[in-house]
Amino acid sequence: MTAQVRKRVLVTGGAGFIGSALCEKLLGMGHDVICLDNFFTGSKNNIVHLLPNPFFEIVRHDITVPIFLEVDEIYNLACPASPVHYQYDPVATVRTSVMGSINMLEMAKRGRIRILQASTSEVYGDPEVHPQTEDYRGNVNPIGPRSCYDEGKRCAETLFFDYYRQYHIPIKVARIFNTYGPRMSENDGRVVSNFIVQALRNEEITIYGDGRQTRSFCYVDDMVVGLVKLMESDEGFTGPVNLGNPGEISMLDLAQRIVALTGSSSRICFKPLPQDDPVRRRPSIALAEERLGWRPTVPLEEGLKHTVDYFRSVVG
Repeated sequence: MTAQVRKRVLVTGGAGFIGSALCEKLLGMGHDVICLDNFFTGSKNNIVHLLPNPFFEIVRHDITVPIFLEVDEIYNLACPASPVHYQYDPVATVRTSVMGSINMLEMAKRGRIRILQASTSEVYGDPEVHPQTEDYRGNVNPIGPRSCYDEGKRCAETLFFDYYRQYHIPIKVARIFNTYGPRMSENDGRVVSNFIVQALRNEEITIYGDGRQTRSFCYVDDMVVGLVKLMESDEGFTGPVNLGNPGEISMLDLAQRIVALTGSSSRICFKPLPQDDPVRRRPSIALAEERLGWRPTVPLEEGLKHTVDYFRSVVG
């Protein structure tokens, strides 16, 4: 049995919700990890427990500014990922996806190293095909309020494949579907964190639309395993590949489950659906199953319990 090769791995956005879990995973695998973050949406609280580890480093940096670090692999997760944050400064969001990707790809090109792009299910927009497969080209409004994120990530994918074709950079592209779990920000506007925080505070739970719209939720530990498996897959397999949980649930059902889990006295209220908000979203993960041997294993009920426990500890 061959020993694990210790790599020096860069995780951009490493102080974020998924990024911090990925840093933990990589350290547990015996790698050196550099967490790069500008702390716009990432939090030091997510990584403070990793600071005593001598194989963990933090670099405060914005990837829209060029940087070069001597590393063996790059996971590019840096970008605001919730509507509240990515719409706060939409120009900065586009710049992070586009200029940030160029800067990370230039680092990969210079070092001839493997780089993974965290893309998103938002590249499918409000899909007309269900479930979404990787060959579906999407239904995105290029000038809407969500397009800074949707089109920014689509452009990032374009850049990755152009660098792959033109410079032969070893790339991996993951299309991440809704992910949840501990270390989500309580004010990020994502549906799971919104519902849990409102329920714990016995506030009205806000559903946008009639509650029949659906999402598919993947627990963060499953997502991190998928990202690592993609990075470690055969060089000839670039993706894009969907990573998400194919279990579909309506927003009303989700809200009711969270009320029950928290023992909340919250009532549910309905507000108008935001522009371009997808009606249905569910991944086909056949490609991930076939090429990566990956499938989520954490049931929604179990993942929600872990997430509720986390928010109980941080919500006043």
